[in-house]
Amino acid sequence: MAWYNTIGRNPDTVISSRVRLARNINGYPFASKLDANGANEIIEKVSAPLENAGFRKINFSDLSPIMATSYVERHYVSPEFATKETPHALLLQEQTNIAVMVCEEDHLRIQSILPGLALEEAYKNATLAEKRLDEEFSFAYSEQLGYLTHCPTNIGTGMRASVMMFLPALSRGGYLNSLANQLSKIGLTVRGLFGEGSGSAGCMYQISNQITLGISEEETLKKLTEAINQITESELKARKSIQGDALDRLTDTILRSKGILKNAYMISSSEFIKLFADVRLGISLGIVNDISYEQLGTLLVEAMPATLILSSESTPKGESARDKLRATKIQSILDPKG
Repeated sequence: MAWYNTIGRNPDTVISSRVRLARNINGYPFASKLDANGANEIIEKVSAPLENAGFRKINFSDLSPIMATSYVERHYVSPEFATKETPHALLLQEQTNIAVMVCEEDHLRIQSILPGLALEEAYKNATLAEKRLDEEFSFAYSEQLGYLTHCPTNIGTGMRASVMMFLPALSRGGYLNSLANQLSKIGLTVRGLFGEGSGSAGCMYQISNQITLGISEEETLKKLTEAINQITESELKARKSIQGDALDRLTDTILRSKGILKNAYMISSSEFIKLFADVRLGISLGIVNDISYEQLGTLLVEAMPATLILSSESTPKGESARDKLRATKIQSILDPKG
């Protein structure tokens, strides 16, 4: 089952957990210096053992931009990977939500993404895929530095662990800059919905490690988990502090947003993200009880532009047609019997 339409631990504040391992194969230059023949050779070599293990190979050089963007919306690939011009491929095991980007910034980006707070499980999944490849290839590694990567900031463990958090109360209260400063002091960083350089849409933020050198994978996961638990405590405390007139106004906003989601004739992407945040907060506060986290998780992907277009029998012509299609899609998921 897709990670985004299930829920895990800490669903009120945590949407998903992801662990990504960067690895490079000895005997080849880094991806930025790799020619098309070298890239295709790596893709072919890596694909064989993974396809034998049940991974599906998707050659991104053959995909349309819309289809490639849909994989970004599902968080299986990075925006940079989707738009690369040189040969690159994705190996995807959908039943376990393990994805291997081949020839991104590094030769291999092995990642596992799971619902809720599940860093240990995601790390275990990613290392299982890594071990399968490690049996076939020699990874670039230094006894002094650890795994060698294209970007110096990944040298060491080559691991980026991140948790997608939903922080509406801290965001509305203006605490995110302070939180980001506090996290940076302990080697963690805050990014937007689609990673580095993306905005903080829908009060959703990725909390991830910055440091990969001189620290073990286990220490990184422990530090990140402790930070997530502390942030969760602060967020829930901030939600409980909303009382009186402020709670009445918030309740009105949430119920209006629910009404728009369920009844609007047209909904734009930006409006949907705002409505999503309102309704998700409403579920947490007990204001909304006829929409589930699972339904909203499905919408967070299925209502995105590229995925929405791919689900349509015919490509909507123009922005208005797409916004009408989005409203119909949202209502079909929130009320499948309707």
